[in-house]
Amino acid sequence: MHVIRIRAESRADVGSVRPSVPSPTASADISGPAYVAAGLAFASAALSLYWTLGGTLLLDTVGGAIEDLARDRSAAAIAVGIGVTTLKAAAGALAVALARPAGAARPARLLLGANALASVVLILWGGINVVVGGLVLGDLIVPADDVDEHALRWHVFVWDLWFLVWGLFLGLAAARFRRRLR
Repeated sequence: MHVIRIRAESRADVGSVRPSVPSPTASADISGPAYVAAGLAFASAALSLYWTLGGTLLLDTVGGAIEDLARDRSAAAIAVGIGVTTLKAAAGALAVALARPAGAARPARLLLGANALASVVLILWGGINVVVGGLVLGDLIVPADDVDEHALRWHVFVWDLWFLVWGLFLGLAAARFRRRLR
């Protein structure tokens, strides 16, 4: 027969003990939204790289100045495309860093701040464009210039919504990371 001993801790002891390693559930709590955000970032980077390298599939769904820039094969246009691709890939790496245990070795506040800032920018950019685009599609706002409705629909229902969802998942991961820091 085995005897199991359980050490009772006083209420004061419980609050003072801080685990040195986050529990698996705490990591899992962060990793889900962080990996979704990273996946959205890396997929967006891949599309930007594809267009930068001359691909044209779905380029007509972007429209406007961005489509014109992607179709322009000048050195400046390619440099902008590479910069955008790099920025999106870096955002994906930052999101992964929230979920990976090695992320704890990095300056946690800097990691949290960078991801929180990226989340706010993505949510504002995507959210504002989805709302304004939806108002234009619903004829509640009449723009001064002609609108490419095909591209606008894609922005409202795919591209800008993508940024919004990416930002929301990144924000959720950052909030959970912040909670774990406390």
